[in-house]
Amino acid sequence: MRTVGGGARHVLRGSRGAHGGERPPLLPRGGRGVSRPGAGGVQILPDHVANQIAAGEVVERPASVVKELAENAVDAGARRVEVALRNGGKTEIRVSDDGSGMNREDAVLALDRHATSKIRSVDDLRSVRSFGFRGEALPSIAAVSRFELHTALSPEEGVRARVDFGRIRSVDDVPRRRGTTVTVRALFHDLPARAKFLRSSAAETRAAGEALVLLALANPAVGFRLESNRRVSMDLAPARDWLGRIGQLWGDLAPTLIPVEAAGGPVRVRGFIQRPDAARARGGRRYTFVNGRPFRDAALLRLVDDAFRTTVVEGLRPSLFLRIETPPAAVDVNVHPAKAEVRFRDRESVETVVRDAVRDALAGLDSTKPVGIPGATPRAGRAHRTSSRGEPPAEMPQFALFVSGRDDAGEPGEPGADTGARGQGSAAEAPFAGPELWQLHDRYILAATREGLLIVDQHSAHERVLYEEIMARFEAGGGTSQALLFPVTLQFSPPEAEALEDLAGLLARQGFELEPFGERTWILTAAPQPHSRFDAERCLREMVRELAEGSPLVDTARNQHERLAKSMACKGAIKAGEPISPEEARELFDRLFATPLPGHDVHGRPTIVRLSVEELDRRFGRG
Repeated sequence: MRTVGGGARHVLRGSRGAHGGERPPLLPRGGRGVSRPGAGGVQILPDHVANQIAAGEVVERPASVVKELAENAVDAGARRVEVALRNGGKTEIRVSDDGSGMNREDAVLALDRHATSKIRSVDDLRSVRSFGFRGEALPSIAAVSRFELHTALSPEEGVRARVDFGRIRSVDDVPRRRGTTVTVRALFHDLPARAKFLRSSAAETRAAGEALVLLALANPAVGFRLESNRRVSMDLAPARDWLGRIGQLWGDLAPTLIPVEAAGGPVRVRGFIQRPDAARARGGRRYTFVNGRPFRDAALLRLVDDAFRTTVVEGLRPSLFLRIETPPAAVDVNVHPAKAEVRFRDRESVETVVRDAVRDALAGLDSTKPVGIPGATPRAGRAHRTSSRGEPPAEMPQFALFVSGRDDAGEPGEPGADTGARGQGSAAEAPFAGPELWQLHDRYILAATREGLLIVDQHSAHERVLYEEIMARFEAGGGTSQALLFPVTLQFSPPEAEALEDLAGLLARQGFELEPFGERTWILTAAPQPHSRFDAERCLREMVRELAEGSPLVDTARNQHERLAKSMACKGAIKAGEPISPEEARELFDRLFATPLPGHDVHGRPTIVRLSVEELDRRFGRG
C-alpha cells in the first residue's frame, strides 16, 4: 500500500492546478490558502473555508448528497446503484456503483472544485446531457463531512482518498472491484448551524428516497437499491421501459395511465397521464423530465391542469409522467444551483406541444384502454367479524353515523336534544323539531332554525364527526373491524412503505388489519366501516400518501394519533357530490352538534353558515 500526503497540510483547492496526481499542499497562485490582507483588509479565504461556503449551494441536506453521488454513478455508466443510510444520512451515507471508476490521478483531481470530465469549454454547455458537469459535487460534499472515495478502473488500480471537512488526510492504493464507493460521515458536524435545520431521521430518509425515485424514473435501465438502518426500503431491478419502472414504484397507479405523445418542430413530448376518473385530491405523482433530466416547472403543471379542467372535478389533480425531448442547445440546464429548474429558449413551442399531447390523449379517451399492468385489484367486499381483540362485533358499524335507531341523539322529533351540554350550537341554532331537510347540489344540507337558515357542508361536517369518534376510539384502546371478503393487495412507494411501517400499530387500533406480503407490499384483510359508502382501500392509500409526504393538515398535528385521526377523517368522510337520504342528513346534524367543535372541520374551515331572518330581510329590502 502506498500513501501520499498525510496530516492537515493538504486542503481541497478552489480551482485546478496545471498538473494532476500528487500535489503540493498549498496552491501556488496568490497565496490561496494563505491569509494576505490587502490595504483595506481584504484577504483571500483559506480553501477549506471557501469550499464550505460554496457547499451551501450544493449540499442542503442528506438527500442532496444522495442525489449528487447517485447522479455521478449514472453518469459513470453504472448499471446498479446502491445507497445505504444511517439515521437518515446524518450519521452516514454510502453510495456504491458498478460504473467506470477512476484511476489514481482522476480520483485526486476530482476532489478539486470545477474538475470535471463532462465538459471542456463553454460551447460544451450547449450540448451537455450528463447530470453533472460543474465539478462541484465531490469537493462540496467533502468540505462539510468526513469523506471517503474508493474507486477503481480495475482491481489492480484501486485508490482510496480520505478527506476531513475539506482537508485531505490520505490517498492510498487499495485494490477493489471496478466501480466507485463514496462514504460520507458526520455531515455538517463542523457546521452546527446547518445541522440544526436537518429534520428527523425518518423525514431525511424519505427525502433521500424521493431523490432516488426521481433518478430511477429518469433511468429505467439502471437498478437502484436503498437501505436505511440496514433495512431495505427500495430494490428496483432494471426495468424494460418507463412504464415498467412506474409499475415497480407504484403498481396500483400503472393501470390508470394512458399514453400521451405529440411533436412540433424539434420538440417531442411522450409519457403518461392518469385517467380523469382515477384522479385524487391533493394531486398524484407529477414528474417532468427534459432530455432525461428531472426538473420542476409550476407553470407547465398549471398548463396541464388547464387541459384537464373540463374532465376533472375541481380540486383533483391527475398523476402525470412527461418526457420532453428537445435539442440540448434549446434548453439551459445551468440556471439553478441544484439543476432543479431549466430555461427553454423557445418556451412557447414547448408549452404548445405539451398542451397538445394532453388534449389529444383526453380527446381519444373513450377509445383508449389503460396501458398499465393487467389484472386490477378487485374492490373490497365486507363481512362482519369480531375485532382483533376477540370481542364480538357491535350492533352498529364501528363509526356508525347513518343509522335509524339512535340512543344518543334524542327521540325522533327532538334533533339536537343534547347539544347544549357538549356542542357550541345553542338551542336557538339547533334545527326545529322534525324539520324537513334539503340537500343542495349534493353537497350542502339546509334546515330552518328558530333564528333563520342553517347551511351545513356535508363533507366538512362529517370530517368533524369522524375525527372526534376516531380520537375517542384511541382513548378507549381501539375499535372493531370488518373482514374483507376479498383481501386487497397494496403496493406502496419507498417513502409510503416507511410511513406505513411506522403507523402500523395505530392503523391496527383503528381497524385496519394489514399483513406484510413481500417488499413494500401489504395485504389488507380487514377494515373499519365508518359509513356504508366507505372505500377502505382508497382511504388507506390516500392516508398513507398524505402521512408520508406531509401536508398542512397533518403537519400541524400534535402527535401521531392526531395525525392519523385528521387524515382518516378527511379521507373517510362522505364527499361533496354524494347524495344522502333525509335520515342520513338528520343523523349528520345530530352528531355534528354533539361534538365539542361543531363549527369547524379538521382543516379549520367552517362547517356551518348561518343566515339570520334579519339578514334575509335586508337582502329583500325589508330592513
